[in-house]
Amino acid sequence: MTLDPRATVYVETYGCQMNVSDSELILGKLAAEGYRPVDVPEEADVILLNTCAIRDHAEQRVIGRLGELKRSMRAGSVMGVAGCMAQRLGPELLTKARHVSLVVGPDGYRALPELLARARGGERAVQTSFDLEEHYEDFAPRRFDKVKAWIPVQRGCDYRCTYCIVPFTRGAERSRAMADVVREARQVVEEGIGEITLLGQTVNSYNDGTHDFAELLRAVGAVPGVRRLRFTSPHPNDFSDAVIEAMGDVGAVCEHVHLPMQSGSTAMLKRMLRRYSREEYLECVARLRARIPGIGLTTDVIVGFPGETDDEFEETLSAVREIGFDDAFTFKFSPRDGTPATRMPPEWTIPDEVAAERLGRLIDVVRSGARSRNLGLLGQRREVLVEKPARRGDLLQARSRDYKTVLIPGDASMVGSYLTVELTGTTGSTFTGTVVQERRSLPVAV
Repeated sequence: MTLDPRATVYVETYGCQMNVSDSELILGKLAAEGYRPVDVPEEADVILLNTCAIRDHAEQRVIGRLGELKRSMRAGSVMGVAGCMAQRLGPELLTKARHVSLVVGPDGYRALPELLARARGGERAVQTSFDLEEHYEDFAPRRFDKVKAWIPVQRGCDYRCTYCIVPFTRGAERSRAMADVVREARQVVEEGIGEITLLGQTVNSYNDGTHDFAELLRAVGAVPGVRRLRFTSPHPNDFSDAVIEAMGDVGAVCEHVHLPMQSGSTAMLKRMLRRYSREEYLECVARLRARIPGIGLTTDVIVGFPGETDDEFEETLSAVREIGFDDAFTFKFSPRDGTPATRMPPEWTIPDEVAAERLGRLIDVVRSGARSRNLGLLGQRREVLVEKPARRGDLLQARSRDYKTVLIPGDASMVGSYLTVELTGTTGSTFTGTVVQERRSLPVAV
């Protein structure tokens, strides 16, 4: 079937940064095939939802959104679901939403043009097989952000935590060749982007068979024009001395780590199959802070996991207080079909009202601690990268190297600039600031 040269595609993304990166790959592939990306579904011949499956709430949002988007479909248009939810449910999605005619998992994007042609011909196409060699090296991503870039270095996961669906939706862990990652970093710099985030499910376990994550940090950090280098999400077990030393040595590596904890109780961590104890997590934090003074730390925490006792929850609160995270993503446990957590004894199930009460207490502890520490930072100066206009039209959103969000006055011409600002106020989570000195300006189109 010949593609109409005016064919358009709309992609809506749910979930983590890896999904954002995958959407960039999808759009790049379809643009190379002649599709023109559009910003609203009403203008699209192809509507794709790139989905997350890590929690039930995320999947229910997608199901609801599919119903809403049905009203945006035109005669002859195609609705498709991509990503982790597509991988998990496969053909079942075709029965949940009759107007969906395309289901494709994270390893199937190379086949998208063919799948779309079949769908436009009236078929209902499904591609959810794993391909452990696929890294989409020949794809040219169509980046959403003109200030910072996501570069995937690893796909899949081998850890198999008992609550996690990722190994079932993204397959086994495999790493890109370091030379390919460095090549993409050079391309990013040529596009005028100076901040790079390396992506992986457990990114610091990266190993391409010859090079490990410490070597990758040094290689990407040495690319001329890479001003800031971040990575997410690491696993506490994989912070070797070599990785931490590279973080301290490489000037581009930012002073921030998102370090998922999940629980502060060793017994709970064992049930989660996290493979470290409370004490080992605290020791990892201590090693990071010793080598990189002032490092910003954020985390993930789950409450209400099967069997969580009051004492185990209190251990989580005490760990949060002891560590002093700058922020945390906090969640109630969400059972995912097929994961070991769903096979735990029914009597271990935590009532929803108990989990909700614990979540509220955890959020209060995180926020109060962050607010107290942030008040102590007022008057300090930070280099920030201006990322985008803030929700308030007269302010810009900027980010420091240690991942503080700072709102400053200015206009859109300043997006992409590196500035020195003084922190003048805080809401508890974000800062306001005034520009003290402009270091370097790299204006970008917005």
